[in-house]
Amino acid sequence: MRIAVASGKGGTGKTTVAIGLALSLPNVQFIDADAEEPNAHLFLHPVVHEAIPVCMTVPEIDSVGCTLCGACAEFCRFNALAVVGGEVLVFPELCHGCGGCVYACPQGAVREKQRQIGEVRIGAVAEMCFIDGRLRPGEPSAVQIVREEIRRARSDRTTIIDAPPGTACAVQEVIAGSDFCLLVTEPTPFGLHDLRMALDLAAELGVPAGVVINRSGPRDSIIEGECQSRGVPVMLRIPLDRRIAEAYSRGETLVGAFPEYAERLRELHRAIHTRAAA
Repeated sequence: MRIAVASGKGGTGKTTVAIGLALSLPNVQFIDADAEEPNAHLFLHPVVHEAIPVCMTVPEIDSVGCTLCGACAEFCRFNALAVVGGEVLVFPELCHGCGGCVYACPQGAVREKQRQIGEVRIGAVAEMCFIDGRLRPGEPSAVQIVREEIRRARSDRTTIIDAPPGTACAVQEVIAGSDFCLLVTEPTPFGLHDLRMALDLAAELGVPAGVVINRSGPRDSIIEGECQSRGVPVMLRIPLDRRIAEAYSRGETLVGAFPEYAERLRELHRAIHTRAAA
C-alpha cells in the first residue's frame, strides 16, 4: 500500500507523522518527496548507497538552421525562449521540459539536450528502505525528481511518502499515485483554509483521505466541523505538548521520544487499510 502523508500548509507536523508511521510498521519504505527542502534524513540518519542524477530536457538552438521566425518563443507559455537582437535566447531555468518548441519550429532548428536539475538518493535505515530527492537551488519544479523517487520505490513494501507542503504540482504527483492520502493539519484558521484546498485536491484525484490533527486542543472543532461536512474521518490527534516540540528540536522522532505512539500509529495504519478498502 502507498500512503501519501500531506498537508495544505507547512509546519503542521507532516514529517513527524510520516516518520513515526514508517518507524512503527514492518516491511516499509520511506520516501521524502519534499525535494525542495528534504529534512527526513536529519531524523532517520540513513546510510545512502546510491545517488542518481535527475535531468530534464531543455531546448538548444541550431543557429545555422534558425530563421528567427519566433515560432518557438510564441509557443512557449513559460517565456523560456525569446528572439532578441538577431538571436534566440534560451532561459533554461524557466523551461518546463515539455518539448513543444521542438515541434513548433518549422525549420527543425530546435534540438533537445539534457540538464541536471537534482538527484535522487537511495539508502536504508536498518531494515527500512529510504529514498529522498534534492532539487538544485534555483530550479523551478521538483516534479521530475518526485516522479523518479516514486519510480524507484519497491512494490513489495508498504510505502510512506512524505509529500511536499501545499497543493502544487509535486504534491499532486505524490497523491495521484497513492492509495490513501493522510492529511496533517492544525486547529487554526490557516490550518483550516489550507486543509480545505488539500481535501479538494484529494477528492479531485479520487484518492480517499483522512485527517490527523496535530497540536490538538480546545479549538479542534474548527477542523472537526469541516471533516464532518465532507465525510472525512479524523483518524488521530496529537496534543499540543511542549515535550513533543522539544524532542523535535533535538532531532528525535515521535516514536523514539514517546514509544507509546508506536501502537497508536499502527492502529492508524489499520484504520487507513479499512478506509481505503471501503
